[in-house]
Amino acid sequence: MEYAVEIENLRKSFDGGHEFVLNGLNLKIPKGIITVIIGYSGTGKSVLLKHILGLLHPTSGDIHVLGQNLITISESDLIKLRCRFGVLFQHAALFDDMTVLENVCFPLREHRRDLRALEVIQIAEKKLQMSGLDPIHFNKLPSELSGGMRKRAGLARALALDPEIILYDEPTTGLDPILTEMVDDLIVATHEKHKGSTSIVVSHDLAAAFRIGEFVVMLDKGKVLLSGTPEDFLKSELELVRRFVDKGLRKN
Repeated sequence: MEYAVEIENLRKSFDGGHEFVLNGLNLKIPKGIITVIIGYSGTGKSVLLKHILGLLHPTSGDIHVLGQNLITISESDLIKLRCRFGVLFQHAALFDDMTVLENVCFPLREHRRDLRALEVIQIAEKKLQMSGLDPIHFNKLPSELSGGMRKRAGLARALALDPEIILYDEPTTGLDPILTEMVDDLIVATHEKHKGSTSIVVSHDLAAAFRIGEFVVMLDKGKVLLSGTPEDFLKSELELVRRFVDKGLRKN
């Protein structure tokens, strides 16, 4: 099996080593499938995501992403590596003073200087359509969109550079149940359209993880409590995992 992310004995402290947010975390995320990372608040999900993106440097341990060592990588190579990522942030994080279309054009203009202006617009429009946003909304500002539309626009921007890894940071936070299901369906549909890509979803929504995850990772106290298929979670006798399974089944 090939892995998109390989992490060994990752430890991270923000106070000089007295308390570790990540405390000896070991994890391998398979290529080409949807992995969902779950855990309650304070278990280290967001800190782990920032390490995968190279935004944080570990106190100790090793991180390899797409075969590259993030501990020894140069700044210029890290920038190139990040172009192989797409990130849908928690609240879409669109630029408020840009239209939807301009938001999606932004990474293309920054990192694809070889493209002509018309090509940039055509690619951006295609990504927006793939994300399910109607063309009548392309020239609107983010403030003029609903929450679901902003998610779609944010996803289109995340897909602009045809990334090998798509990361979703708490994609359903603050959404009602109908919008939550829409975003979950969008994640699955997007993954199916981008064969060979790896999707990593960081979520507090345990039911959604059970619904869409092909590989599920549960964090607790800065470590991996359990990782595997949904079936592995069904068979687990760990108390915290059992509570997750029960909640997941009740919501499905």
